Amino acid sequence: MLPQATSLRTQCLSFWTVLAQSIALISPTMTAVLIVPLMFGTTGNASWLAYAFGTVMLLFVAFNLNQFARRSSHTGSMFLYSVAGLGPTAGGMAGWCLIWAYMFIGTAGVAGFTIFAQQLLVMMHLNVPAVALFAVCAAICWYCAYKDVRLSAVLMLVLEAVSVALITVLAFVVLGHHNFALDADQLSLKGNTLNTLGLGVVVAIFSLVGFEAATAFGEEAKNPLKNIPRAVIVSLILTGVFFVFITYTEVLGLRGVKPSLDAQTAPLSTLATMMHLDVLQIPIDLGAMLSFFSLALSCMNAGARVVFQMGRHGFFHEATGVAHSTNETPHVAITIYALLEFAIPCIILSFKGLAVTDVFNDAGTFGAFGFLGAYIFVSVAAPMHLRKIGELRPRDIAYSVAALVCLLVPAIGSVYPVPAPPVNTFVYVFLLYFLVGLAVFVARRTRTQTETSELASEAAAA
Repeated sequence: MLPQATSLRTQCLSFWTVLAQSIALISPTMTAVLIVPLMFGTTGNASWLAYAFGTVMLLFVAFNLNQFARRSSHTGSMFLYSVAGLGPTAGGMAGWCLIWAYMFIGTAGVAGFTIFAQQLLVMMHLNVPAVALFAVCAAICWYCAYKDVRLSAVLMLVLEAVSVALITVLAFVVLGHHNFALDADQLSLKGNTLNTLGLGVVVAIFSLVGFEAATAFGEEAKNPLKNIPRAVIVSLILTGVFFVFITYTEVLGLRGVKPSLDAQTAPLSTLATMMHLDVLQIPIDLGAMLSFFSLALSCMNAGARVVFQMGRHGFFHEATGVAHSTNETPHVAITIYALLEFAIPCIILSFKGLAVTDVFNDAGTFGAFGFLGAYIFVSVAAPMHLRKIGELRPRDIAYSVAALVCLLVPAIGSVYPVPAPPVNTFVYVFLLYFLVGLAVFVARRTRTQTETSELASEAAAA
């Protein structure tokens, strides 16, 4: 039975604030400032196409996700969606994967905030230790998430919009400098093969994960059966188009520049200098810092709601399933996430020879494994649930198969060709985490057959 718990604040998030949760977690600015160089190093002139293909691939996952989102609304929905289709143990594992994903992508957000905060502070001739900035970011995120979900949602929407607007202005200046001429090298995919495109899709998928974050706010959204499915699709399409656009522009604008794009640590700053727009450097760095703050906050909000829902159903200690009596936020789960988003980057940074950029890269790689696991569970769960309720159509099976086939590309690309150390060990760390969760949830199912049946019935209810 569910523990006695104060409910979350209902009907408080509009379509735009729900959309903000997904866009903030995808973090368009993150890709523009840090991931495009990695993509170019992998895929070269086919970088824009890798993002286009990756967006289409994840749309199949979104179609499966929306089979549930159109029919029911719950907090931490991907967990309950998987329960509805596959049962409590598989649903628990989907939630377990999401907790990992939000935890590490949130850590990457804290690291990204620190990278750009340090750059801005250096301009002011100040040197602040990374650990102190980790603490500042995690603490402010905690306060916003703890106090009011509407406050944090509006803040994320504004911060990301300003950052993307500044980057877009710079991009159009670059295109204007080239007379808006088409780049023949990129359009012809000069120097690229199918193999390099496949590796690029792996990077693209990792850039785009997070579009599902809107589903974690089912109880708090207004008109959730309409607004959440719209937010899932719109966030993915908007960010996918932006990634294609900004990647094409950065590759065009930095062609022939030394160091080349794949070796650039601040490609947008380099472009601003080249375009004699040094005045944009500080606003862009500030926008990037605030965007990474939004990423950390979004992960804290979404991850805490998955923990909250699982805590309500006995997967974790019942205290995690209790909401604050005044703020109506999952304050215990939020506090746990805040502590983890501070502790994990400190632990990674403590290893000899690692820098804050390594924290960002390693945490992002770890987080992506969790998203892939959750996406696979929900893509299998969708047709199973539709069959149970008598609404399965041939195209629903096609969506599921297409999503699973597409997800094999980043799954295989993560381990083959074998990455360089220590990244080659990351997948095994995640598998260990996965197996621990599986053992715990299987044991739990054996002990609580009645409760798991009740959970499956609730999850299936529209």
